[in-house]
Amino acid sequence: MSNSAIENRPLPPALPAPEAPAPPAETPPLSNALVWLMAVTCGLVVANIYYNQPLLAAIGRTFHKTDSGASLAATATQIGYTLGMLLVVPLGDMLERKRLMLFMLLGAAGAMAAAAFAPSFALLAAASVLIGLLSAVPQLLVPMAAHLAPEAERGRVVGRVMSGLLIGILLSRTVSGYVGLHLGWRAMFEIGAGLMVLLVALLAWQLPQDRPSFTGSYASLMKSLGTLVREQPALRRATLVGAFLFAAFSVFWTTLAFYLEGPRFHYGSDVAGFFGLIGAFGALAAPLAGKTADTRGPDYTIGLGIALALGAYAILGLGGGWVAGLVVGVILLDVGVQATHISNQSLIFSLVPEARSRLNTVYMTGYFTGGSLGSVLGGLAWTHGGWPGVCLLGAGLAGSAWLISRYYARK
Repeated sequence: MSNSAIENRPLPPALPAPEAPAPPAETPPLSNALVWLMAVTCGLVVANIYYNQPLLAAIGRTFHKTDSGASLAATATQIGYTLGMLLVVPLGDMLERKRLMLFMLLGAAGAMAAAAFAPSFALLAAASVLIGLLSAVPQLLVPMAAHLAPEAERGRVVGRVMSGLLIGILLSRTVSGYVGLHLGWRAMFEIGAGLMVLLVALLAWQLPQDRPSFTGSYASLMKSLGTLVREQPALRRATLVGAFLFAAFSVFWTTLAFYLEGPRFHYGSDVAGFFGLIGAFGALAAPLAGKTADTRGPDYTIGLGIALALGAYAILGLGGGWVAGLVVGVILLDVGVQATHISNQSLIFSLVPEARSRLNTVYMTGYFTGGSLGSVLGGLAWTHGGWPGVCLLGAGLAGSAWLISRYYARK
């Protein structure tokens, strides 16, 4: 064969190049509108837990219960919420979060409706447990917001979403008391059920899917909570700091009404409610705390928040005999506690991204445990030491939070 024939022979077809692996799907951008929807959702859902507190006297009259008997409805709701945090929130790492939250909101709507039409106190109490359990949605939504947010903006986004939760806690009692006074206590539960159905429609339309990476069983999921505690010293530190500082916060709010009604002031419950409104400063400070945690690091804002809480108790102890001193102390305490809380959450959400719901479960369980112990200790301090004893206890708990933050589990 001539050289020219060889040169003119057609070349065999080239083998197709191996396909490059598809790039992982990018997380959709977290728009301001979606962040605000998450914040509003947190506020409206967490309000379910507190609606019944101003209505307990009316509920007691309906079912012929004493004040202590009627208060079991509020206790049942809190028990349900604790169970929801411990048993349901970890599922956010195992099941698709959007679907799980929609299911819980529909269940919460049903439980609220059952409470509205409950023919007996026993059924109301059972519905209250379900209301609390199914209203743990904010503890799924906050980790979801942290997951969807860019790393450089995680603290700011968590702060904004948490501000909605805090405002919901703050305003729920006011709204519930007004509705109960003018429309009756059952109307508040009816309205709450309608709001949950509205949220289901909005979130089904706007909330993106957030698929988990955990593939094990529910038993292994719950077992992994202990593994996270053992293997993540920063999680243990944040949980202890949050628990001690929330205990210091609860010491003040548990005893404030007693102090205001005492011989120093002779004020009624309406003035105690006014101090609750002042707590809005803590909610307003949450986004700023998150933004500062992004730029200066969470350790900086945690230290700053604890310092504000210590300063608050110094002012409450020295100037708490005057209303102005109480107002300044309340503002500093609320801002300090919320700044530390947001920074703690920003810190733990950066540890194991695929386990954010479980991280939040560990942290929030410790956080509320600290708050419960603070309420008990605050009552004892008031009984045996009066206002000075309360301030010394609060300062001691805040100081313990600082020592843990500074020295525990540090390499």
